[in-house]
Amino acid sequence: MSSFRGFPPDALAFFAELEGNNERAWWQANKPRFDEAVRAPMRALVDLLEPETGPFHIFRMNRDVRFSNDKTPYKTAQGAVTETEGGSMLYVQISSTGLFVGGGMYHAATDQIARMRRSIDAEASGAAFVAAIAGVRQAGLDVGGGAEPALTTAPRGYSRDHARIEYLRWRGCSAGKELGSPAWLHTARAADRIRAVWAKAEPVLSWLDSNVGPSETAPRER
Repeated sequence: MSSFRGFPPDALAFFAELEGNNERAWWQANKPRFDEAVRAPMRALVDLLEPETGPFHIFRMNRDVRFSNDKTPYKTAQGAVTETEGGSMLYVQISSTGLFVGGGMYHAATDQIARMRRSIDAEASGAAFVAAIAGVRQAGLDVGGGAEPALTTAPRGYSRDHARIEYLRWRGCSAGKELGSPAWLHTARAADRIRAVWAKAEPVLSWLDSNVGPSETAPRER
């Protein structure tokens, strides 16, 4: 286990070059760069964080192109995710643009969406949800409705005039921040900046853990 010392500048350079050379031959020739500049620092980072968060899953770089119009074989970012006991996720990603940190239920499962809507509909928990979002946004994070676009109308069983219809249309909920590539990214201080984002997201994460919880369906790789 190596100590985390940040992501080197070549991590960002690697992804910038991959974006213009997304093919197997280039990947194979540059795989040692990826292992040293991206994979090893990400492994060191999650080793550092796991005693606090639980085990992370580091995503594979190969893309599943079977059902995609984009047939490029490799992802252009390296991400890692862990699930809290309450079911929300903590996520960190490095790419050519720098660091992104987030949390929540970005890829919410169908059963989670149903429970989230019931809780948003209920007066007490719905008001708490709105307050949590306002507080997290005031802390400087972006909050949105997850990976899938919001419904264009009210979900079945809910009134279009509902006081919280904007949130009832959501198909997930996540909070996060694009942190870019400041000088601290290349130092061990990056871990503290990651923790700080998750701390700011805590009101939304706690609401999701308490009112939605883990999915009872099998997860899938993304």
